[in-house]
Amino acid sequence: MARATSQFVCQQCGAAAPKWAGRCESCGAWNTLVEETVEARPKALGGTFGGKGKGRALPFVGLRGERAPAPRLGVGIAEFDRVLGGGLVAGSAILVGGDPGIGKSTLLLQAAARVAASGHDAIYISGEEAIDQIRLRAERLGIAQAPVRLAVATQVGDIAASLTDGTSPEFVVIDSIQTLFVETLESAPGTVAQVRASAHELIRLAKRQGFALVLIGHVTKEGLIAGPRVLEHMVDTVLYFEGERTHRFRILRAVKNRFGPADEIGVFAMGDEGLAEVPNPSALFLAERGPDAQPGASVFAGIEGTRPVLVEIQSLIAPAQPGTPRRAVVGWDSGRLAMVLAVLEARAGISFANQDVYLNVAGGLRVSEPAADLAAAAALVSSLAGTAVPADTVVFGEIGLSGEIRPVAHTEVRLKEAAKLGFKRALAPAPHRAGAQPARIPGIIVRELRHVTELAALFAAKTLPRAVAAKDASHA
Repeated sequence: MARATSQFVCQQCGAAAPKWAGRCESCGAWNTLVEETVEARPKALGGTFGGKGKGRALPFVGLRGERAPAPRLGVGIAEFDRVLGGGLVAGSAILVGGDPGIGKSTLLLQAAARVAASGHDAIYISGEEAIDQIRLRAERLGIAQAPVRLAVATQVGDIAASLTDGTSPEFVVIDSIQTLFVETLESAPGTVAQVRASAHELIRLAKRQGFALVLIGHVTKEGLIAGPRVLEHMVDTVLYFEGERTHRFRILRAVKNRFGPADEIGVFAMGDEGLAEVPNPSALFLAERGPDAQPGASVFAGIEGTRPVLVEIQSLIAPAQPGTPRRAVVGWDSGRLAMVLAVLEARAGISFANQDVYLNVAGGLRVSEPAADLAAAAALVSSLAGTAVPADTVVFGEIGLSGEIRPVAHTEVRLKEAAKLGFKRALAPAPHRAGAQPARIPGIIVRELRHVTELAALFAAKTLPRAVAAKDASHA
């Protein structure tokens, strides 16, 4: 009979230790080691390679082969299908994470209703809410008539038995993976061992039965999916549902996708009847801009996945109290902001000393690509000089540490999106390759910049405070 042993498992990273300690040696987290019981497995017969218990030989094949494209099941929500790469793939496992109250359960219930309404078998299993609570939400969303099969369960064995009782579901939603448990483990639901074992059993069942499985996951205070990191490696697709609860915009972002492009986004707007897809997010993000340009704002032409997205970057420069000036940023990397401020001071001689700097990406979108450097710099210099960026101008480009403005990918796509929304001018990097032709889009005039000093000159550089020990940057 197998002998039960125990070990201490970190709830942050999943590392195991033979005894308890206040700090995990693997990830450095404090007070995350929890004792879990582990069944000691008997050794395989033979015990060594070459014995009676050796495995069978694997058949090896070449890389080239004939294969049919993976069949897709459309959810019926265009933005959701875009993020998935064209729809659900049979036998795939999808992990959806997001902050509490952001709308994960609402989105997946709407998706299940759309799939069921199109004639496919959709199942929604909740471990957090009662049946009546789910029905109330369905009535509020106007999808109560959809033939979705509901159930409430937390035991993985019960769920597996229900999904293999002769039915053949095509779409199964589990809300959420942290509430499930396997009876053979004595640890509490939500621990590393339970999350790993529950996900493994459900994913194996989905692969064998051929249905698309969606697991809703909780996130930690850092915004990462709670539980072992191996959970993200086990699934085929990892989606994050982002956005501020005070904003009506929600972003569904793919960070891993074996059946489509990663970093693709879908944009939704939260309303009284649930989440509505936004087919033209650029127009929505810019809808609240006033007709008159104000200092400290610039429009960034970005790329999210495969689609161009225009968003406003706002900056405010205010006199600082004695001491260390404050640097606050929302929707952008704070380290990137510190780098841009340092380059503007060292290479263009523009001083932000004794000034509080606030930077915000309007609409709740989080921007991560380096092409936002020039738009952020334009907003900062505009706010400091009190000179507005023209309202019909978009800005994009990467800034190097020497002050040069580096070219970015998909220039024509960015300019076409800007021209479609009525923008007439653009501040963009000049091509650095010899013989390279600049992008030319009808209806939009591109001003090419090579160095941050050229950007400062556009905003009446003589009115800007100069760095005390900085020399004017020069370039060829």
